[in-house]
Amino acid sequence: MTYTRAIGLVADKIIRALVRTLALWRIHPNVLTFLGLIINAVAAALLARGRFQAAALVIMTAGLFDMVDGRVARETNRVTPFGGFFDSVVDRYSDLVLLMGLLVYYASINRFFYVVLTAVVMTGSVMVSYVRARAECIIPKCKVGFMERPERVVLLIIGALFDRMAAVLWVIAVLANVTVIHRMLYTWQETRKLEAASAAVEAREAGLPQAR
Repeated sequence: MTYTRAIGLVADKIIRALVRTLALWRIHPNVLTFLGLIINAVAAALLARGRFQAAALVIMTAGLFDMVDGRVARETNRVTPFGGFFDSVVDRYSDLVLLMGLLVYYASINRFFYVVLTAVVMTGSVMVSYVRARAECIIPKCKVGFMERPERVVLLIIGALFDRMAAVLWVIAVLANVTVIHRMLYTWQETRKLEAASAAVEAREAGLPQAR
């Protein structure tokens, strides 16, 4: 067994034990989701003060709540459409509050360029989620692209822990917006397929010869 596999198994056992405990305490999953947001707000305050390493540890704690809320919902048979909606909305706020902390920090040390860069990251982060949600109103799935929320959070943790936040912001800014473009192109291709399939059905129903 590899070290990474062993670490993964231990972590999974810890999370399962935590989920069982929270389920026994009958804590509502939406409460766990909201607590994750509050903890991320604490991390944002630490980022705003330039205490990056402490912020990274707090973000990891918030991530634990993000991992267990859905599992607790399934364990307690409290999976609801609103719960999934609430989780998505709170995730967006959690993303933005962390980046707001960085905006305050860079503004406080007069680094205008990095204020702008953080704003670009905020825009890309929101658009990655928005484009997928909007696309899935017209096509079944649009989960293409790399820079989704887990990747962004992991990168922020790495940047904060190792004092490489500027480099991390560049990576997220570029890849998040590349992901948006990828999803737009994918949606365009999928809608063309749907249009072609619809046209073929209409042609069959009208008894017209189909294009080959």
